[in-house]
Amino acid sequence: MVPGGLLLLIFTTLHYASGAFVGINIGTDVSNMPSAPDVVAMLKANQITHVRLYDADAHMLKALADSGIEVMVGVTNEEILGIGESASKAAAWINQNVAAYLPSTNITAIAVGSEVLTTIPNVVPVLVPAMNYLHKALVASNLNFQVKVSTPQAMDVIPKPFPPSTATFNSSWNSTIYQILQFLKNTNSYYMLNAYPYFGYTSGNGIFPLDYALFRSLPPVKQIVDPNTLSHYDSMFDAMVDATYYSIDALNMSGIPIVVTETGWPWLGGANEPDATADNAETFNNNMIQRVQNDSGPPSQPKFPINTYIYEMFNEDKRPGPVSEKNWGLFFTNGSSVYTFSLSTSNRITGNSSDFCVAKPNADPGKLQVGLNWACGQGGANCSAIQEGQPCYLPNTYQNHASYAYNDYYQKMHLAGATCDFDGTATTTTANPSYGSCKFTGSSTTTPSSTGGFTPSVAPGPVSPQGGSGTTNLQVLRIQFVISSMFLLLVLL
Repeated sequence: MVPGGLLLLIFTTLHYASGAFVGINIGTDVSNMPSAPDVVAMLKANQITHVRLYDADAHMLKALADSGIEVMVGVTNEEILGIGESASKAAAWINQNVAAYLPSTNITAIAVGSEVLTTIPNVVPVLVPAMNYLHKALVASNLNFQVKVSTPQAMDVIPKPFPPSTATFNSSWNSTIYQILQFLKNTNSYYMLNAYPYFGYTSGNGIFPLDYALFRSLPPVKQIVDPNTLSHYDSMFDAMVDATYYSIDALNMSGIPIVVTETGWPWLGGANEPDATADNAETFNNNMIQRVQNDSGPPSQPKFPINTYIYEMFNEDKRPGPVSEKNWGLFFTNGSSVYTFSLSTSNRITGNSSDFCVAKPNADPGKLQVGLNWACGQGGANCSAIQEGQPCYLPNTYQNHASYAYNDYYQKMHLAGATCDFDGTATTTTANPSYGSCKFTGSSTTTPSSTGGFTPSVAPGPVSPQGGSGTTNLQVLRIQFVISSMFLLLVLL
């Protein structure tokens, strides 16, 4: 008989054998949401190898077939109650939303709900039963080694995350969390954590510096140190992950890896949200990507890399709440990136290093009209492209037309001292606002992928740092590792 600890070690090593990854969440509260095939084309063009869906949308799952992209599907919060009360409903859910798409669509995980403990406590009693029923349905379909089941939780379940070494889960949830951890350990799954340094910083009343939240280096006198372990924390992100590891350990559990299912930074906020800026979002996500891809864990678990999903792919402009809630996306729906970033270890850059001048979302239409008239008149901007029948006429909105005119003026005059303001209705961005045949002044004339845009028919597939198919290399790596693991088991037996 093989010792259980050895099996866990083999699973954990296999799970991380290909190195840590950065994936992306795809929310759908979006106006003019691109079609599923176009979304997948964008994923491929930007070498995104892992995605998380908040549901099990049939169009997306079909479009992801044969892409090689690893997919985490979601059981919605509304579905948990029915599944948690019925093994047959769980089996039907697996058959309809998982088994029906494998192996063409590479589904590797199921996220059961989203932050259930802190958002819908009335469903908590059936959360673990739902996870168990889903896992048993996977076992019955012989899919339990391919697909893991877990449930994402917010940092809010840990009331005092600093110092990490003394962090514990909220005691009122101990029974449920212990059952979740026991399930994860028994099924060789992982803890799903939603960790947002943005909220940790903005709600921290100035306790921690902004640079700490953005992964920037701190001077020696401002180093963040756990007084009990003397561990240095270079980022709030690491401290949050480590606080979760210590909280798991406090319940006498260990060996359960953590995957960060959500993290990110909003790039636009309201008047009372000064830290939600494109510069901060760009800094956070680029530094986070570099941090994750160094393949190390936090101070207490240095050998457990932190696989992470960025929140999120598109700006969910239909979401309720403050301005920042609608502006976490990396991409606009036309395929251009909001700012420059690289999700690939080959250092391929998405976006455009040039500054463009565009109209602010939700700017006053009256002010936009005034600014548009001035730019096209006294300002000397070439506005022929936004005339009816021309490439940039549609969408026929003040925001679109003002963006084109503002940018044309800015590109021609900023070296002479012109600014991008237009009575507070404009802002600069590194994201290329060009779309389709509408090319903004200053945009590159190279292929769409080099400027952050995309053309589905020519989108390249995922490429590994060595060239060739990243999926093929990963499969070979896994096969080689399985053979060596089997050899190790035979020797130990």
